[in-house]
Amino acid sequence: MILIFGCTNKKKSKQNASSSEDSLSSYLTLANDIRLPLEYKQKYNQKAFDIIIGQKDDSINKVNLFKIANRYYNMDDWKGYFQTSKLILERSKKSHDIVNMAKAYTYLGDYYSAKVISDSAFYYYFKAEKLYLNLNDNYNLAKTIINKANLQFNESDLFNCEIAVFKALRTLKTEKANDLLYESYNLLGILYNEREEYDKALEYHNKALISLDDKSIPIEFQSRATSLNNMGYVYLNLKNYQQAKIYFEKGLQQENLFVDKPKLYAMLLDNLAYAKFKLNESDNLPDQFYQALKIRDSLKVIPGIISSKLRLSEYFYSKKDTLKAIQYAKQSLMLSRSTSRLRSILEALKQIGNVDTKHASVYSKEYILINDRLQKAERNMGEKFSRIEYETDEIKVENTNLEGQNKKLLLIFSFVVILAILLYTIKSQKVKQRELMFKQQQQQANAEIYNLMITQQNAIEINSIKEKKRVARELHDGVLGRMFGVRINLDSLNKIKDDSGIEKRLNYLAELKNIEQDIREISHNLSREKSELINNFVAIVTNLFEEQKKTYQAKFLARIESTIKWDLIDNSIKINLYRIVQESLQNCNKYANATTIKVEFKKQGGNLILKISDNGIGFNIYRAKKGIGLQNIKSRTNECHGTLEIKSTEGEGTSITVTIPIEQIQKPTTK
Repeated sequence: MILIFGCTNKKKSKQNASSSEDSLSSYLTLANDIRLPLEYKQKYNQKAFDIIIGQKDDSINKVNLFKIANRYYNMDDWKGYFQTSKLILERSKKSHDIVNMAKAYTYLGDYYSAKVISDSAFYYYFKAEKLYLNLNDNYNLAKTIINKANLQFNESDLFNCEIAVFKALRTLKTEKANDLLYESYNLLGILYNEREEYDKALEYHNKALISLDDKSIPIEFQSRATSLNNMGYVYLNLKNYQQAKIYFEKGLQQENLFVDKPKLYAMLLDNLAYAKFKLNESDNLPDQFYQALKIRDSLKVIPGIISSKLRLSEYFYSKKDTLKAIQYAKQSLMLSRSTSRLRSILEALKQIGNVDTKHASVYSKEYILINDRLQKAERNMGEKFSRIEYETDEIKVENTNLEGQNKKLLLIFSFVVILAILLYTIKSQKVKQRELMFKQQQQQANAEIYNLMITQQNAIEINSIKEKKRVARELHDGVLGRMFGVRINLDSLNKIKDDSGIEKRLNYLAELKNIEQDIREISHNLSREKSELINNFVAIVTNLFEEQKKTYQAKFLARIESTIKWDLIDNSIKINLYRIVQESLQNCNKYANATTIKVEFKKQGGNLILKISDNGIGFNIYRAKKGIGLQNIKSRTNECHGTLEIKSTEGEGTSITVTIPIEQIQKPTTK
C-alpha cells in the first residue's frame, strides 16, 4: 500500500508539473498577443511570473524570467521590466551565472536607455561588455558596444561614438552578423550626417542597405525603409530636395510599413511633405503634414509631434499665415519645455523667433542661455561616460591587486600619480587665474585709454568752438562798423536831390545788403559747424572705420544715424560699443574671408541697434566653440543690459546684432 501510494503521488506531481508548464506557455503567449488590451496582457504576464517564481532557480527558470521581462518591455510596462531584470541579476550573481549576469546587465541598460538616464544605461552596458569580453562572446560584445555608441550619439559625444562603432565592427570581423553590421553602418551614416560629412554619410547608408540583401534581417523590422529615410534626410541637409523626395517615396512604398512601423511611416510621410514644400509643390499639402502629425499624436511620439508642428509653422509662415505659424511654433515650444529636451527647445525657439518678430529678441536671449546649458550638459555627459569606464576599470584593477603581491607598490604609484595630477591642476589653475587677471587689467587699461581719448577729443573740440566764437564775434563787430559807416553816408546824401545823389545812395544800399548777407552766412556757418561736431564718439568710431578701409582690402560700408543723441549716452556704454565693433572687425578680418563688411548704428523704437555683417565663409553656431572674442562681445552686451543675436550659415556669411534699450543707457539731463 505504501508503494502504491508513493507511485500515485509521483504521478500526481508529474501531472501538476505538466499542467503548470501548459499554463505557463499559455500565459506567456497571451501576454504577447497584440490584439489583447494592455490590462489583460499585464494580468497574464503576472500569472506567468507567479508560476516561474515558485519554480527551482536554474537556467530554464532564468530563461522564462527573461521572457517575462521581454513582454513587459513590449507593453512599455517599465516598472515590471525593471523589477524582473533586477531579480534575474540577483539570482545570477547568487549562482555565479556569468552568462545571465551579462544579459541582465544589458536589460537594465535598455531600461535606463528607454528612460533617457544615459549615465546609468552606460554603466550597465559597460559592465555587460566586460563580461562578454571574458566570455569571448563576440556577437553580444559587439551588440553591447553598439548600444553604448547609441547613447554617446544621443548625448552628442560624436568622437567617442565613432570610436565605439568601429570597435564593434572590428569585433564582428569573424562573425556572421548582418543585423549588427546594419546597425553599425546605419549609425555611422547618421553620425556623419550630424557632422555634416555628407559624402561619408551616404557611403555608410549605402553599406547598410547592401547588408540587407541576404534577407537575414526580418522584413517586419522595416530596415530598408529606415535606411531610405536616413538617406533622404542627408539629401534634405544637402538641399537636394528632389533626390530627398525620391528616397522618401521609396521608403513609403515598402510593404506593410504602416502596420509594422507606424512611427517610421509617419516620419517618412512628414519628411516627404517637407521635401515637397521646399520644392514648392503644393499637391497634398498641408494634408500630409496633418496626417503625419495625427499618427504621431495617436502614438504619443513627443519628438515627432514637436517636429511636425515646427514644420507646419514653417509652412504657414511661407504662406503668409503668420497667426497659424506662431500658433504651431508656440505649441511646439510648450511641448519641448514639458519634456526638458534642450535640443528640441532650441529648435522651437529658433522657429518662433523667425515667425514672431515682435518678440524675437526675447526668444533669442533664451536661445543663447539654453544653448550654453546644452553644451555644458553634453560636455558633462561625455566626461561622465569616460569616468564610468575609468572608475569601473579602476575598481577591477584594485580588486585584482588586493590579492596580489604588488599591492603596496600600486598604492604608492597611484598616490604619486594623483599627487602629480593635483599639483598639475593647481599649477594650471594658477596660470589660468593669472591669465584672467591679465585680461581684466588689459580691459581696464583699454577703458582708461579710451576715456583719455574722449577727454582729449573734448578738449580739442572745446578749443575749436571757442576759437570760432572769437572769430565770429570779431567779424560781427568789424562788419557792423562798416555797416554803420555806410548808413551815416546815406544820411548825408539825403540833402542831395539830384540824380548823382540817388545813384550814390543806391550804391551804398547795395553794399549794405552785401555786408548783411556776409554776416548772416558767417554766423550760420559757424553755428552749423558747432552742431556738426555732435560727439567725440562718432569721431573715434570714424577713425576706426578709416583704419579698416586703409588696412584691409574688403569693401567696407558704415552708417551712423544722425538722430542718435550720443551726448546723452553714458561713456561706459560707448566704450563697450566701440570694443564690440573693434572685436567684430578683427574676427571678420582674421577668419571670415569676407569681401564686404557692413557696420550700422541706428535708432529703432526705444532701442539703439548695432549691426555688423559680412559675406564671408560663416560658421555653424551650434557646433562652434565659443572663443574669447565671442564671449567678450556677449559679456559687453550684458553689461549694457542689451541682447545679442548671432546669425551665421556656412558659406553665407555672419551677422551680429546688439540691441540696447535707450531708456537704460541715457544719462540723466541737468536743468
